[in-house]
Amino acid sequence: MAMSWKELLIGTSWQRTIVRGLVMALVTGIIFTQIFIPVSLKGESMEPTYRDGSWLLVNRWTYRFKEPQLGDVVAIKLAGPSVLFFKRIVGLTGDEISWQKGQLWRNGRPVAEAYVTFSCNWQSEPVKVGKSQVYVVGDNRSSAKSQHSHGVIDDYRLVGGPLW
Repeated sequence: MAMSWKELLIGTSWQRTIVRGLVMALVTGIIFTQIFIPVSLKGESMEPTYRDGSWLLVNRWTYRFKEPQLGDVVAIKLAGPSVLFFKRIVGLTGDEISWQKGQLWRNGRPVAEAYVTFSCNWQSEPVKVGKSQVYVVGDNRSSAKSQHSHGVIDDYRLVGGPLW
């Protein structure tokens, strides 16, 4: 028996179709506000890993069941729920981070960072990462150190990680 267009679009009961639509809208709203957050990247601080203007889904549950790890790319809440920074974790609680001639040093040893393709000449004294904190920095280090948002942040500011 062939289906009509009306049956295909609405089904046999318009009331059930409305209920299904409302349930789908509610589930979609919950998924995209409580679990995944769509984000448009602005700026070049994570290039070449993520390009300016890229769209990502942030998984808010990333750190619900695991601790942040070195090398994780994270979304960081600094100025309210709609402003997020994307950075890479390069230091964990207890680590000492410094910069010598553009090279990242952790606990007195240089760190090999395959994801960094833009070099820099940053210099800094060692900074100790405190309890419940991480040290974050962007992958693109071609600009002056003063033009970058980086350093120690409290881990409660970690919103999650990109889905891909």
